[in-house]
Amino acid sequence: MTTATRGPLAAGHPDETRLDRIGIPHLLRFGFLAVLLVMTGVGVESNILTPHMVDVLGSPEATVSTIITGHSVSVLIASYLAGALSDLFGPRRVMAVGAAVFLLFQVLFLVALSLGSVEMAAVTYFLRGFGFPMFAFAFLVWINVTAPPERNSTAIGWFYVMYTGGLPTLGSLVAIGAIPAFGGGGVGGVGETGAMWLAGGLVALGFLVGWFGVRDARGSRRLAPEGETSMQVITAGLRLTFTNRRVAMGFLVRLINTAPQFGMFIVLPAVIATTLEWGQSRWLAMTVAVYATNILVNAVFGAIGDRWGWRRTVKWFGITGSAIGLLLWWYVPHLVPAGSTWGYLLSVVAGCVFGCLLAGFVPMGAIMPALAPDHKGAAMAMYTTAAGGATFLGSAVVAVVFTVAEWFGMGDFARNSLVVWVFVALYGCAFLMIRHLEVPEDEEKEKHGRLFGRRRPAEELDPARVETPQSPTPAGGQAPVAEAADPADLRGGER
Repeated sequence: MTTATRGPLAAGHPDETRLDRIGIPHLLRFGFLAVLLVMTGVGVESNILTPHMVDVLGSPEATVSTIITGHSVSVLIASYLAGALSDLFGPRRVMAVGAAVFLLFQVLFLVALSLGSVEMAAVTYFLRGFGFPMFAFAFLVWINVTAPPERNSTAIGWFYVMYTGGLPTLGSLVAIGAIPAFGGGGVGGVGETGAMWLAGGLVALGFLVGWFGVRDARGSRRLAPEGETSMQVITAGLRLTFTNRRVAMGFLVRLINTAPQFGMFIVLPAVIATTLEWGQSRWLAMTVAVYATNILVNAVFGAIGDRWGWRRTVKWFGITGSAIGLLLWWYVPHLVPAGSTWGYLLSVVAGCVFGCLLAGFVPMGAIMPALAPDHKGAAMAMYTTAAGGATFLGSAVVAVVFTVAEWFGMGDFARNSLVVWVFVALYGCAFLMIRHLEVPEDEEKEKHGRLFGRRRPAEELDPARVETPQSPTPAGGQAPVAEAADPADLRGGER
């Protein structure tokens, strides 16, 4: 199959398309759609799998939870391998392997459920976990080697719109419609089984859209420097973390990023539903609102990062903003009358502030590969590993604080408040680390970027940066005086 060889277009290039201008590289446009379809397929089971497995396997919930934990481990490993293998073989091949792994073991997993085999279900679900991270995060590497630096952060924001738009948002909606269409839920799980077969079909469709729709040659090439062995490339992410202090700090900042989100999903359900008397349905509605807000602004904060500076956006919106939003999400529900409608709505708004500002971390996806330009896939491997590790960190903080609180006989409110303040302290650590993550691609944004108004190009602010070509001096004569360059000409005209 023929692939395109034209390179990525710089911002303002006359051949840019509308998609290029909003931050989606035109060459990769079908890849973004592919990620949305694949993650929608993955998300179908997000809210139905545990009760379905308990029903069809006849196993206690503890056994099913163990199986799902095993799946989480394989997802974490695959999140690292996606970047490392993309460096070695190119992201296109890694995406194909990821899709094949998911589809093969999805079929075998559904067969295991139909046979009622706990052992087979555990093995196949564990192996299936290697599939979707390799597909999605290999494409994230592809974005980083294709998107121009001026719009790298915006492109990553669009990636997360597709990723979280599919898992769990659209996936859950597909499940809501598919379960009754396939015979309904309940005993035997006929509707759930049909929905999960449909999920496999969506993943297959997403793979086909990506495979035949994206024809960028960079996706098929080795990204790592020549001369490195396969083992050196695969372990480069781990070596970078231990030898490159800034990569290690970038890993920790991304690890801290969403850890409070997962921690609050442990703490808040009982508080909102029972203690504050709003009920389970309103808690679920609150989580949908928080997720939806985050999805809507991922691309916005990516664009802010490209305009105002990647580090500045993470520092003030991502870190500082998320810390403030987290405190609001915890304290506002306790400051309004329990069970009141207006108090609930105000609490939802507080949660949405946190969900919105959490997207301020989006430019970290542009910063990490820029910290190691010769090993972009390896750096992204650590970035995606940190994204998976945030789940563990969030639950670990809650577990440790709960244990300590029990030793000191703390009440529920004091204990839960301590959890929140530990997460705020972690954001404080991230605030200190982000100042060290300067990269050349971000220097001009930080010097000349404006949050509001038209951004002025560097050559307007510093004319000395513009070199005016000199014509050859005629024999026996003076060199001609160079005319001043028009800034519009330097930019290729206003577009």
